[in-house]
Amino acid sequence: MVKSNPPFTELSMFDLRGKQSVRATFKLSQKAIDAIGLVAVHMGIKQKSLFDHIIEDHASLDQLAQTIQIRRFKQLDRKQKTFVLSRRTIEALTAISKTYNMPRDALVEYSIKKLESVIQSEKIRHKERKSLAGNLENHFNDVLSLYRDSAMTLGEEDPFCRHLEKLIDHMKRTAEDVDTFLEKSKVLEDF
Repeated sequence: MVKSNPPFTELSMFDLRGKQSVRATFKLSQKAIDAIGLVAVHMGIKQKSLFDHIIEDHASLDQLAQTIQIRRFKQLDRKQKTFVLSRRTIEALTAISKTYNMPRDALVEYSIKKLESVIQSEKIRHKERKSLAGNLENHFNDVLSLYRDSAMTLGEEDPFCRHLEKLIDHMKRTAEDVDTFLEKSKVLEDF
């Protein structure tokens, strides 16, 4: 008779432990702190997930560690900031830090710099979105004009007019959502 494995094997328990959240404090530049916050808020990603993505990969972190110039890092004006990270991310940071005899702060600082290209790309897209939002308003005004003409010709209770009225209501809600998103994205303009 074959013995079945319990629902949680040692390997899966190890994987779960790696996903545990822990707090860690780093001394980082204000630009790095702003970058992680901006990307998290703008893209709706938890900071912990961002850290997992940019730090947890041992090979990338190892490669990055080889390029860091500690003398330059020490010249940065930095302040303490506490973040929530996964245990696996902390372990990756600690391992690379020990391997290269380098502060974890430096690894985090330069890992966050990878986000700058994402921010610059989003900054360009934000500018394009603002331009397109102007077109959205023009199209809304066209539909509103069509509704007014239709209501004059057919009457407000005509099914065609009622459908246009629903479309206008939907367009108003969508325009409000777009405006809210663009307002939230304004932080990109100053980065």
